[in-house]
Amino acid sequence: MQWSERSLIVGIASGLALAVIIDHVRQYYTSKSRSSSGTQLQAQAEDTISSSGISKTPPSPIGSGIESTIGSTPLIVIPSLSEITKCTILAKCEHLNGAGFSPKDRVALSIITRAERDGLLTPYSGDTIYEGTVGSTGISLATLCRAKGYQAHICMPNDQSHEKSNLLLKLGAVVERVPPAPIVDQEHFVNRARNLAKQHTADPHRHGRGYFANQFETEANWRAHYEGTGPEIYSQCAGNISAFCAGAGTGGTISGVAAYLKQQNSDIKVILADPQGSGLYNKIKHGVMFHHLEREGTRRRDQVDTMVEGIGLTRSTVNFERGRDLIDDAIKVTDQQAMNMARWLVERDGIFLGSSSAVNCVAALRTALELGPGHTVVTILCDSGNRHLSKFWGQIGDIGGEARTTVEDILEGRKLE
Repeated sequence: MQWSERSLIVGIASGLALAVIIDHVRQYYTSKSRSSSGTQLQAQAEDTISSSGISKTPPSPIGSGIESTIGSTPLIVIPSLSEITKCTILAKCEHLNGAGFSPKDRVALSIITRAERDGLLTPYSGDTIYEGTVGSTGISLATLCRAKGYQAHICMPNDQSHEKSNLLLKLGAVVERVPPAPIVDQEHFVNRARNLAKQHTADPHRHGRGYFANQFETEANWRAHYEGTGPEIYSQCAGNISAFCAGAGTGGTISGVAAYLKQQNSDIKVILADPQGSGLYNKIKHGVMFHHLEREGTRRRDQVDTMVEGIGLTRSTVNFERGRDLIDDAIKVTDQQAMNMARWLVERDGIFLGSSSAVNCVAALRTALELGPGHTVVTILCDSGNRHLSKFWGQIGDIGGEARTTVEDILEGRKLE
């Protein structure tokens, strides 16, 4: 059969046109599928609310002690951020864990459980748990120590909010507030706790043993999130996750959750949310923490002061390194951006958060805007604003009657009067 030149041209043109049409149809249905997944998640959330506005989710069986309130935290849609991005932005409410009201509840329970299993701690024997912490892990440990028959001895920097140290004292912990110092200094709060634990165990006149919790380096940290937080998020989302955003204080949360999510679906993006003054953003983007003149041991504290507590590091840790290769990108968040986000969430959603949660939400917003409509972005709410009244919220001030914070205020970090 002979093809004329005209027939060949028409045939080729028709084939190209058909290919273009098929590609457009594929893109349409892919976009529709993403949008449908996000819509389904929001619809599922709405289905759990009764006509009276109260959750219809059946209560859990009767638990045994405060430990039973840890884990299985709610995953909620953040309505205002989802609306402006045309994505589904979800927040895992880790600040609703029932012992210390932070994700550190999972870590503290994991640390104690593993130490008991290995014969390093014995309940009601006089053993004392020592830890260096900026506050949240200490609060979780102090609470669980009271419940499980231990004494807690907490060392923390003296530039942290007084709400945290006051609460630790109310929980019966011994609290030492020490000056900020680089990790190479033996007076650094972590080194101080480690040395005190050794001294306790070595002293024949002391009752019980000293145990250093070592949250920055212990495997119990990231595994608590690999075995708990990650599976919960994946199950609650029914696998419909485009990206996960979180900060790193020890690195346990982002490493543990990332390890589980990537194991289920390697296409899920993991984004580090990093506050000003931290070196982790540079570590992800450029492979180094700081210029060699700014390395640990050459300065007394962070190169840039920050009001953000609980996340950000000027050194790497075993827990962060466990998941570093799983992190796809990093977002730097300024104090002003975090403060503006905290204002926005109160004004628009009635969600009252602390500084590290606000940083996470800024990263989730920016990630959603970059991905485009129809995606699902998950982040962590790790602290309530109740523990940040004097420092973080002291700078933000009172919220007026009208919602006046804009998305541009958040993204550009504008100073609000």
